[in-house]
Amino acid sequence: MPKLRATAVIAAALCVIALLAGCTRAVHGRAVSVYDDPFKVAGLPTTNGPSGPRDGVPDSSLTAVNGDSGEVDALALNAIDDIQTYWHAEYSKDFDGEFKPVDKLISWSAKAPRTQALEFCRESTYHLVNAAYCRLDNSIGWDRSVLLPTIEDTFGKMAVIMVLAHEYGHAIQTLAKIVQAKDPVIVKEQQADCFSGAFIRHVAEGKSKHFTINTSDGLNSVLAATVAIRDSNPDDPESVHGSAFERVTAVQIGFTDGPKACKAIDMHEIERRRGNLPQSFKDDPGHGENPIDKDSLIELSKALAAILPLKSAPTYDYSGAKIDCKNGVATPPVSYCPAKNTIATDVPALAQRGTSDADDNDPLPLKVTGDYNGYIVFISRYTLAVQQSNGQQLVGAKTGLRAACLSGVVTGKLAQPGRTQAQGDIVLAAGDLDEAVSGLLADGLAASDIEGKTVPSGFSRVDAFRAGVLDGEHTCTSRYS
Repeated sequence: MPKLRATAVIAAALCVIALLAGCTRAVHGRAVSVYDDPFKVAGLPTTNGPSGPRDGVPDSSLTAVNGDSGEVDALALNAIDDIQTYWHAEYSKDFDGEFKPVDKLISWSAKAPRTQALEFCRESTYHLVNAAYCRLDNSIGWDRSVLLPTIEDTFGKMAVIMVLAHEYGHAIQTLAKIVQAKDPVIVKEQQADCFSGAFIRHVAEGKSKHFTINTSDGLNSVLAATVAIRDSNPDDPESVHGSAFERVTAVQIGFTDGPKACKAIDMHEIERRRGNLPQSFKDDPGHGENPIDKDSLIELSKALAAILPLKSAPTYDYSGAKIDCKNGVATPPVSYCPAKNTIATDVPALAQRGTSDADDNDPLPLKVTGDYNGYIVFISRYTLAVQQSNGQQLVGAKTGLRAACLSGVVTGKLAQPGRTQAQGDIVLAAGDLDEAVSGLLADGLAASDIEGKTVPSGFSRVDAFRAGVLDGEHTCTSRYS
């Protein structure tokens, strides 16, 4: 999140990450989410049950070329079986013709010696850490020794199913002929993310034979995996899969609206969704990182006053998050007291939250860290002052979701040109949205009410935030009234 002067005007890890996928939002139609009940997840109840393989269900009879009959292959084959069952039922509803399964499934070990390597999609599987769909022979393959176990160990078994559902999405694209070779890779990847989201909803509805997923921490973990498997450097020529914000958006489109909405994703839709949001670290030597201190928060407070002006602006206390408040509690590292209309901040603690601990040797980080993970919490406490000014309730699920949504509004406007330095010497940077999404999934403090309480669904928290980013303040008011 660099300074305004540093960027002038915003214009209108491991190779596995680049390869993982084989290789927000204004899609026309009905609304992206169901908002009547803040404790529902795109219309489904918030559940806290098990996530992963169902007990007592026999393994699939499917087989993979070169498989080892081990647990990882069994997990993958059960996933493919359920994904194909899903598409058998759904394909003809939205696409011409009939569904046909892929022709071949291939398993390999990236740890195997060269003499035991085979060929997948004209490439040797020697040290190949990947999972992919191959259009050349209509096959899907995976590395059972490094990639899938790493994903499972980091995010759980359902994240493995998510990856394979994404790869099968590429097979659906090919079968339905909804993309051509000349289409940008980002379109193909966003559609495949969307198709995977549609299948995960099928699982969440209890319709999958081998798997189940709850819509709280289970779904949160799947989305966290999507965040981790992102294009972390938008200036890398290999960055063709989308930012975490874009990938989560695509998954949510599929989860909420189904396959029909996925095929509506094209380059025009993606560019319209991107708008003025920063897509590059060019001219930003800090790569989007602006350490949090009192001065930067003062600049941000100026921007907040310009973006969401209030007749009675809050006062700021930078000496700590604890505050004597008759109608509020401390929510460190930033608290809002309605009675005093004061935002109290523990600057060192907020700076720690906003410190990047990115490790180039960690291709699948549990959390995407950085300055905006701290700034978004500060912004969200200001949105509570906005809600008080509007006469809205400051306690409850909808309060927290309004906070997330209005924080999204501010985030989107921080990317827009036209603000002067007097209106806050700070702008949005590439990567900031990903940090915000990761924080919303991890603890949801930026989607909490004055008591620090939030809804258990990270999906709902992120959905509210991106609605504000992409659709503006009126959406926050209409959805969470």
